[in-house]
Amino acid sequence: MNLDANPFPYCCELSHSALVIIDMQRDFIEPGGFGETLGNDVSLLSAIVPACMQVLDAWRRAGGLVVHTREAHRADLSDCPPAKRNRGNPTLRIGDPGPMGRILVSGEPGAEIIPELAPRPGEIVLDKPGKGAFYATPLDGLLRQGSITHLLFMGVTTEVCVQTSMREANDRGYDCLLLEDCTESYFPHFKAAALEMILAQGAIVGWTATSAQLLSALADAGRQ
Repeated sequence: MNLDANPFPYCCELSHSALVIIDMQRDFIEPGGFGETLGNDVSLLSAIVPACMQVLDAWRRAGGLVVHTREAHRADLSDCPPAKRNRGNPTLRIGDPGPMGRILVSGEPGAEIIPELAPRPGEIVLDKPGKGAFYATPLDGLLRQGSITHLLFMGVTTEVCVQTSMREANDRGYDCLLLEDCTESYFPHFKAAALEMILAQGAIVGWTATSAQLLSALADAGRQ
């Protein structure tokens, strides 16, 4: 499969690739969730949902591996360091009761992935206590067990959990691509800066492409 990506073409085999969907959770995307309590405009994030749905549907039909992550902590918060929970001056903190249950706690409604992108049986679903998808999770082992070498990313937020996960993956030897219209930030200029950093100096962190370019590549691969 060949994508006309930036800064140059991205080539991968579907059987050795995974679609990694970062933190498309109710608490970040839906009105009334944790993201909104921090003063953010969640409509910026929800705007990418239709494109994400198209990509996920096409990827599933092609038979590709899907990985979903959720930023979520144990109920006793033993995996949430005080430095993370106590930072800043939010109206609600991780573990506090919120409109969708306890904030970013595994099993609570707000920590679940939005219904439009809900995982299906057989797809990998990981709760991660940090920003990156590889920290304190079995993701690397699961990918290597499946002979995965290429990762295509979408999700939120671009400059925090998505970029962190891409950098972690890059350091572990994976070739990574970010779908530009399937990721977003509460701060659009942060997204723009993150895309520039990812692409810099010959894809130092990874490639970027649009969902349309991926859909076209999947369609071409399906005709071969």
